[in-house]
Amino acid sequence: MVNKITLTFFLIITNNIFTGSADTTTTTTTCTGIHIHNSSTPTCTYITTTPSCNPKGYINYLQIYYCNFSSFPQAGFILLLIWLVILFYILSNTASDYFCPAVEHLSKSLNLSPAIAGTTLLPLGNGSTDVFSTVIAFTTTADGGDIGLNSVLGGSIFVTTVVVGVMSLLITYQKKVVVVDKPNFIRDVMFLLVTFTNVLVIVIIGEIGLWLAIVFVSTYAVYILLVCYIHFINQKRHKLVFVGDDIDDHFITVPLLLCSVEDENVVHPAEKVVHCEEQVVDKRSVVAIVNLLLYVVKLPVYLPRRVTIPVVTKERWSKPFLVISMVLGPLMVGVIWCTKEGGLGLKGSLVTYFVVGAIGIGLGTCTYAFTSRTMPPQRCLVFWYASGFLMSVCWTYVTCNELVSLLESLGNIIGMNPAIIGLTVLAWGNSIGDLAANVALAMYGGPDGHQIAMSGCYAGPLFNVLIGLGFSFVFVSWSNYPAAYVIPEDPNLCETIGFLMVGLLWALVILTKREMRLDHTLGGGLLVIYLCFLFIKLARAIGLLG
Repeated sequence: MVNKITLTFFLIITNNIFTGSADTTTTTTTCTGIHIHNSSTPTCTYITTTPSCNPKGYINYLQIYYCNFSSFPQAGFILLLIWLVILFYILSNTASDYFCPAVEHLSKSLNLSPAIAGTTLLPLGNGSTDVFSTVIAFTTTADGGDIGLNSVLGGSIFVTTVVVGVMSLLITYQKKVVVVDKPNFIRDVMFLLVTFTNVLVIVIIGEIGLWLAIVFVSTYAVYILLVCYIHFINQKRHKLVFVGDDIDDHFITVPLLLCSVEDENVVHPAEKVVHCEEQVVDKRSVVAIVNLLLYVVKLPVYLPRRVTIPVVTKERWSKPFLVISMVLGPLMVGVIWCTKEGGLGLKGSLVTYFVVGAIGIGLGTCTYAFTSRTMPPQRCLVFWYASGFLMSVCWTYVTCNELVSLLESLGNIIGMNPAIIGLTVLAWGNSIGDLAANVALAMYGGPDGHQIAMSGCYAGPLFNVLIGLGFSFVFVSWSNYPAAYVIPEDPNLCETIGFLMVGLLWALVILTKREMRLDHTLGGGLLVIYLCFLFIKLARAIGLLG
């Protein structure tokens, strides 16, 4: 959370310093007339009467800033930034507390092998926010292609350079000798190089059709098949057989997904009781007050998700919450559908609400009748986990939709290029979780932690590009079919892809030369590559470079 707040203030400082020297006409292509007017009243009128200024989410941020806070624009801007931090918190917290546990338990219920789950559910759990942000950006905003492309590429270069670099430097600092699995590493890096080469060709051509977009997405299926092939070959070669408790011991060494799943048997150092009778009363009262304040602050963002996302884990079991979530969950889906499909009309909306309401009441009644008050369900676990998965997807969708709309509005307000927003705020915000999770897993994840963390650093961006960017291409090209979707003109995209490939080649060369050991040369070189990339992008955005 501190990282996100620091990132937000970096955005404020950067734009306040350089607003005077930057060209104020450098805004997004939507609602560009807001900087033409000299007073707040004409600007407010322009926003309320111009269709291109209509919000892409549920809140009109431009109207809040220029109309409601026209007399106090600084207060309005601070309010939007606070809401930006809250949205990032909701996004990351939904992924860690709802989405990742649902995916984790769903994979166990379906008995997925580690190889299959690691190439599908692991990137899905860690990269879901990136994928949804990209799809929403492409499908809901006029500048979405520019923001979506730059956010995916910016997030990929952040993970493959900063995350791997920091992880390598920390391992070197602790004087650990970590050797990366060579076949898996080369496989992932080569697939990434081929994928970014395909993206570069698409950007140079300037358009993509429906069938080419489908082929682009299908590349991930080829990757999964290759992973399965290598897994089964290794399994056959080594003839590894785990029986009974050995299987459980093997799988609990490192979590499948790089996200936090609560364990009731784990006692963290911070939770140990201090046996000091003189201080126990005062400490309990202070802790109680702090917990109460935190509960009150978090309640507005916690309760709506708790009453709509089904949770059936033992640690968080509550029958009343499960019954309510099964009733309200379908209603939330209906609301999202009706608000996004504006052409349904009154009759269509009423029919939709009646159907989802009936489904919700039926599910709630069955849940109340066939579940215990004292323990979570033990049957039909796939249904319960799938329900939690789908509703967490809905919340991620809504939050990403609002986040992209807010970022686009901030770009209009401060005159910031949407490509820079995608490369900085959106990319960093969605990648902070990868940084924390991968580094923690590499340092404290047991003997296999560093290998899973390294795999996540490369399998995650591959998933984001092929699935997030690929499905975005499919959706927009489908809406334009039979015409092709025109890629937004941004000559700097080729530069970004070039830096990405340089980082991948640096890691490939250094690791193979140093017998696949993580060291300061690898980490320092990757961080220098990212700093050079970021300096060039920001310098061009503020006019220091042509």
